[in-house]
Amino acid sequence: MPTVVNSLAATQNVSRTVSVALPGRAYDILLGPGQLGQGGRLIAGRLGKGRCGIVTDANVAAYHLGELEASLKAEGRWKGSIVLPAGEASKSFSQLAPLCEQLLEMELERGDMVVALGGGVIGDLAGFAASILRRGVRFVQVPTSLLAQVDSSVGGKTGINTPQGKNLIGTFHQPSLVIIDTDVLETLPDRELRAGYAEVAKYGLLGNADFFDWLEANASKLFDGDLPARLHAIETSVAMKARIVIADEREAGERALLNLGHTFGHALEAWTGYSDRLLHGEGVSIGMCLAFRLSEKLKLCAPGTAARVTAHLAAAGLPTRISDIPGGEMPTPARLLQLMEQDKKVQDGLLTFVLVRGIGQAFVTRDVGRDDVAAFLDENIGAQA
Repeated sequence: MPTVVNSLAATQNVSRTVSVALPGRAYDILLGPGQLGQGGRLIAGRLGKGRCGIVTDANVAAYHLGELEASLKAEGRWKGSIVLPAGEASKSFSQLAPLCEQLLEMELERGDMVVALGGGVIGDLAGFAASILRRGVRFVQVPTSLLAQVDSSVGGKTGINTPQGKNLIGTFHQPSLVIIDTDVLETLPDRELRAGYAEVAKYGLLGNADFFDWLEANASKLFDGDLPARLHAIETSVAMKARIVIADEREAGERALLNLGHTFGHALEAWTGYSDRLLHGEGVSIGMCLAFRLSEKLKLCAPGTAARVTAHLAAAGLPTRISDIPGGEMPTPARLLQLMEQDKKVQDGLLTFVLVRGIGQAFVTRDVGRDDVAAFLDENIGAQA
């Protein structure tokens, strides 16, 4: 079980620590305000010797790169910084190769580390580069988006996208440290904040009904910048993910539950070309609503459950239907099904779904037939109500 240090009732100036106690690869998640300016000290104090090469994107660099560089320089740890284009398109072979070459030009050694400063795109890409650089160097996650803070920075999944699908090329490479500064959320665009919230809601929907109840009552505080609410939401999310990762690091069983909504969502992201038409969290939001609707259609959960989930995500400013994707054109069921069949979790040609028996009661199944999925997609494409 993950260790959570400091109670939720602690003062808002006290940082929290969640430990991911993987044998031989244990690391801490440090959470609280003001962490970025302490990054150099935190890295030096916990990880010992080693120089740091920062990887970030142009949007994040404008706000936060200088502060992290200064903290690393103060400890004599900064080796250089690489600024990549912002956006999902950077998770590609075309960016991976030059990134690896630039890191090698820094003369980073096996005892050094890559520091990923950014959202999920930077974390996935920089973590992948670290996993193959000199056959593996350490890396530190410094997530700057809500989505990365609660999900992608924890657990060691790294990777890039291809035209065939999302995250189909990658590795498992655990970070050595995760530093979550809640202050950086103040510079996050509102759409990005709300997209990240989908991953927060996911934890309640897949395995913690009490947490989802709390979110229904308190989500607006999170969006309004209430620090205790943000700390509670983030800490609860990462503690749940840590527990699942400890139990199933390489997604042989329970970890697959973290993909609630992702089989549909990843297909929608691929269909939109990993563009700004649909952010990852927005795809997950639509995907979770579809998963609950499919569960109701299959009589796995009580009528009205999907409507409750849809209402909450809509109130959070998230899309809940395929027809909510801007641009007019809608995918065909056949095209979406084709993209879903490229999902990493397909086994023996069978689609893997995370479905539910109720809120907080998710499970994994491969018992939904292809024809049933196609018919369900046909019903839901273009549906407005």
